[in-house]
Amino acid sequence: MTNNFTGWFLDGSEISVNSYNYNTNLANQLLLQHFADLEPIYSGASPAQIAANIAQLEICPEQGIELSTIVQEVEQYILQNSIKVSAPLCIAHLHCPPLIPNLIAETFISPTNQSLDSWDQGPAATLLEQHVINWLCNIFGYDTQADGVFTSGGTLSNLMGLMLARNHAAKKHFAVDVWQQGLPAEANLFRVLCSEETHFSVQQSLALIGMGMNAVIPVATDKYKRLSMLALDTAFEHCEQNNLLPIAIVGTAGSTNFGSIDPLLKLAQYAKQHDVWLHVDAAYGGAFILSEKYCDLLQGIELANSITVDFHKQFYQSISCGVFLLKDRSNFDLIKLHADYLNPESDEINDIPNLVNKSLQTTKRFDALKLFMSLRNLGRKTFATMIDSTVLLAQQIAFEIEQDSQLQLAIKPQLNTLLFRYIGDNKLHDPELDIINEKICQKILMDGIANIGKTRLNSKVYLKFTLLNPNTKIENLRKVLNVLKQYASIEVL
Repeated sequence: MTNNFTGWFLDGSEISVNSYNYNTNLANQLLLQHFADLEPIYSGASPAQIAANIAQLEICPEQGIELSTIVQEVEQYILQNSIKVSAPLCIAHLHCPPLIPNLIAETFISPTNQSLDSWDQGPAATLLEQHVINWLCNIFGYDTQADGVFTSGGTLSNLMGLMLARNHAAKKHFAVDVWQQGLPAEANLFRVLCSEETHFSVQQSLALIGMGMNAVIPVATDKYKRLSMLALDTAFEHCEQNNLLPIAIVGTAGSTNFGSIDPLLKLAQYAKQHDVWLHVDAAYGGAFILSEKYCDLLQGIELANSITVDFHKQFYQSISCGVFLLKDRSNFDLIKLHADYLNPESDEINDIPNLVNKSLQTTKRFDALKLFMSLRNLGRKTFATMIDSTVLLAQQIAFEIEQDSQLQLAIKPQLNTLLFRYIGDNKLHDPELDIINEKICQKILMDGIANIGKTRLNSKVYLKFTLLNPNTKIENLRKVLNVLKQYASIEVL
């Protein structure tokens, strides 16, 4: 029996080309319809309704279904019940609208399917990623000894930073190669100090690398939610008094809730004084390096041992796209492995670049192409103008919230995210106000008006605007504020 699978893959045959063209054109038409009108921002379907519809779709029928039919099903059941991320009022999370050059890049990335682990799986792709990495090291102030690697995002980048910090400390203090020998017995004394506002992935990373979440020592913040240097001193004294060994400080450059940026220069000086690793989580705030107006907020980041930056936030790239940067590339040796079939040591002798040498991922997408095309298309000035405009918008709407007696601003925004809550006429008290704020947040989404965030501050429910989209205008935000006050008044009545 002879099998012929021509047409199932894009292999240059007429049948495969026709199928690809027809179905990609159909998918593009449906996408353009989806984005033609950004209101409502969401269909309003409940989780139960969506689940019931999806449950009707047989995953693997005995005989396959026409691809065009499946494309239309995806539009009906998935696309129609997706958040419209390009809408000006998609402002709940660090969830950006992707740039058009990014979308074009995706049309190259998936069909060519370059795997960025060994050079022979992605020759030009490997070299372009390294070219972009070199540029990133330069703009963040690193010298030619630095290096980096693209990752899936901040969580993986933070994991890499903390793993290297742990391995470096074990080697320095106890002459133990963790990669070969495992953790030394004294590793239970290792501690990592970071702000109370640090992303949860720091605790998660320490759990994954065998130190446990209790190895985190949270440090108090100032009134702007930045790590307090005085509190850091107290935390170090606690370690000394209890025979604990600080191995790293994590500085946050853009906290999720407040956009707060820790005093990076002071942290770098402190880390050098105490001979500990400094990792800066700039997943959110790293984009401000492109801004002439706000780049000084990142002063000192160039002194960090390692840096996390996400591009699927303020660089307007599709998920997922991040980077891990390392000040001294020799520290990648702390996690290096060689496999004869993939990245043999002889490749290094022959100057063959295998990115898996410095990555926790083996198979890795060619996400560098998205950033490369976007940066070349927009240029630094346009990127900077976009980012700066969102900070100005946050300041403007924060001022209006402060003037509104029915609303309460948490703190003045430092970047482009802010917290506030509905308080009404001051006759209501917690937990009733918490219930009202939760309800109006949910109703605004289900009615398709906006997607706004929700969190807790001092045990109280707050609403959140995350203003990444440069197309969001003050009028859009005023509309949301008016609607939420109307909804709140109904709940009160």
